[in-house]
Amino acid sequence: MVTSQHEGLTKVATFEPDHTRHMLLALFDLPIPKSGEGRLASPDLSEADPAVCRADGALLYGDGDDKFGIIVETQRAPDKEKPYSWLEYIANFRAREKCPVCLIVICPDRKVARWALRVIETGHPGLELTPLVIHPDNTPLITDVEQAKENIGLAIMSTIIQGEDPRFLAVQDAVLKALHHLDAKVAGRYARYIQVSLTGDAQKEWDRKMKAMTYPYMGEYAESLLSEGERKGRAEGRAEGEANAIFLILQGRGIAVSDEVRERVLACGDKETLDAWVLKALTADTAEALFD
Repeated sequence: MVTSQHEGLTKVATFEPDHTRHMLLALFDLPIPKSGEGRLASPDLSEADPAVCRADGALLYGDGDDKFGIIVETQRAPDKEKPYSWLEYIANFRAREKCPVCLIVICPDRKVARWALRVIETGHPGLELTPLVIHPDNTPLITDVEQAKENIGLAIMSTIIQGEDPRFLAVQDAVLKALHHLDAKVAGRYARYIQVSLTGDAQKEWDRKMKAMTYPYMGEYAESLLSEGERKGRAEGRAEGEANAIFLILQGRGIAVSDEVRERVLACGDKETLDAWVLKALTADTAEALFD
């Protein structure tokens, strides 16, 4: 069953291939080219039209003879069919791209991870598969902002995989500050993927931080988390703040504000109008001149 967490984790692992490259090199001893292009590959690994063979995600690194493929699978529960389909994914991707390919399975749950780590016997002597699994016991807790900035892909994965750890708040704070150093659109996308990938109290805490809008990249996303009442209240609060700014400017310039002017300013909820009045308050000779 495809869930929001399943989709979120897959997006985290495939959204920015270079970030994922850095994460995988930190977790596993893989011959991924450390330079050159990293890009999304088609996760449709079908060999024939009648047989649908589709992985959750696929990445391809390097070019020419120096290529390396990654198949990304997110697993939230054991699935007896996977040991067969995973081998097919690898074989088809390898044949299509003519390069080495490895399987990465993301398991937020320790029990599922133990299942995924089992050796898959193919029946052919000497040919077996042990999936590489990202799970709570091999994903470091990243609580240092500088460390999170150096490997943002690993920091984001740590935030999701370690969502039930008692030190989660420290992990979350580190990644929130590290995201601030990315392009705002990229950071915003990552913030959304983290939100849908988390569960329970960890997700609630993440939502709470998002609504606080501490960093610019949270703005549009944070607004989407608010209820209609919360959005209305926040808009009213911003309008009241601008109104108070107008009054303080006029007061500082020694200009009296009548009750009529005060009521009109406080009744206005249009941001553009309030912005214009703030500017006029800097030079107006009277409070009433705001409305000229």
